[in-house]
Amino acid sequence: MEPIEEFRYLVLAVQREGNRLFAAALKPAGVTPSQAEVLRVLEAREPLTLSALGELLVCETGSSPSRLVDRLVALGLVDRQVHRGDRRYVTLVLTRQGHETAQAVAQAERHLYHLLRLHIGDRPLEPALELLRLVAGGSPAGEALARRAESA
Repeated sequence: MEPIEEFRYLVLAVQREGNRLFAAALKPAGVTPSQAEVLRVLEAREPLTLSALGELLVCETGSSPSRLVDRLVALGLVDRQVHRGDRRYVTLVLTRQGHETAQAVAQAERHLYHLLRLHIGDRPLEPALELLRLVAGGSPAGEALARRAESA
């Protein structure tokens, strides 16, 4: 196997395993990893328009997060607020239950990060982050993550 092919498949393997572990940790909260990302982004930056939210999501790059948001509204976790002066302007905010679920998501994230730290140990992350930023740079997902990092 060529090193670049191994790199590709290792990235895929790490992503899939991380998503599997995260999904299992989220099960008690009743949300998927993609829904969890929406909750955490809203928690940090609410209120947001649907398009502003979409610009910050890694899970839904290149498409509208409408279906994700619709499901979270149906679950009672997100509320659509219509602007008084312009009914076309709608912002998204977390409900009380949404904030509680976002906190459960944060706990699941801490658990996942603890597991990752057990594997990584004291090894420096910056070289790997630099390489991954280079590979992701210019892609919709990489740009969404860069926007989130800029405003954090």
